[in-house]
Order: sequence, then structure tokens, then C-alpha cells
Amino acid sequence: MQTEDESRREQAAEHLTGAHTLLKALQEQVGEHPELRQAINKLEMALAILGVQTGGML
Repeated sequence: MQTEDESRREQAAEHLTGAHTLLKALQEQVGEHPELRQAINKLEMALAILGVQTGGML
């Protein structure tokens, strides 16, 4: 059974993954844009941090 903290981390990871997917799709539609690339990089870093904190249990 998941603890409340684990559940919150999983929800956060799902939201980050969804945002990452949307930004990647937007980037494909509008082409390369520095601010989109920066936003995608920040999301990838956040996902990596969450992955480390949860031991890869996202």
C-alpha cells in the first residue's frame, strides 16, 4: 500500500510527464524555440530528481 507521500510523488511525476509530452508536441508544431527548449530541459531535470528521490519508483 502506498503512503500519502509516495502518492503525491507519483501524481507530481504524472503531471510533469504530461507537461513534458505537451511541450514536446508544441515544439514539433512551432519548430525549435529557445524558451520551449529551456522549459523542456527544466521538466526533464525535475523528472530526474523525482526519479532519484523515489528510487525510480515513478
